[in-house]
Amino acid sequence: MESRRPEVRNRRWRLTLQDSVVISLLRGVNVVGRNKLPMEELRQLYESLGLRNAQTWLQSGNVVFSTDEKDFARLARRIEDAIEKKFGFRPSVTLCTTADLKKIIARNPFAKRRGIEPGKLLVTFLAAELSAETCEILRLKASDSEEVVFAGRELYAYFGDGMGRSELWRALDRALKKSGTGRNWNTVTRLLEMAERLENSR
Repeated sequence: MESRRPEVRNRRWRLTLQDSVVISLLRGVNVVGRNKLPMEELRQLYESLGLRNAQTWLQSGNVVFSTDEKDFARLARRIEDAIEKKFGFRPSVTLCTTADLKKIIARNPFAKRRGIEPGKLLVTFLAAELSAETCEILRLKASDSEEVVFAGRELYAYFGDGMGRSELWRALDRALKKSGTGRNWNTVTRLLEMAERLENSR
């Protein structure tokens, strides 16, 4: 099992004024079985692409790094190409900045609700906004203990009874296919902490 401490064995590069701190989220990376991707090897791969200060979090494909690259669409394709070449499968890669992640956290529609368990709150990062038809299908799948809120290219879903037997979760996974990836609230806030720590090292 992977340690919950981020990888810090890489060389520490000093950030410049041109650098951005970027959070990278991979879809379809598994802890065991198919599409397993060792996080230390993933970190090394990012560094081999010139992405500096790479740190991983958990086994599901979360990487925080610094770069002076401004074209994130091109950078995401470079990462996807490199993973496919080295590991033989191609997960979709979503990139966002520290500022982007702060806005996503600030827009949390459940922030003022009492009794919300962070591990049951999922944020899905979408490649594009969902169609009205898809949004309605997902709303109809939500049980009495569940709620889904659409906010542009993010989707917030609360699974009051967990995701294990949730029809909403299965419908969401089918609807997204390769167009988005989800993280629970604990992971989202932890990734922001890592990104802010890296930014503060300037």
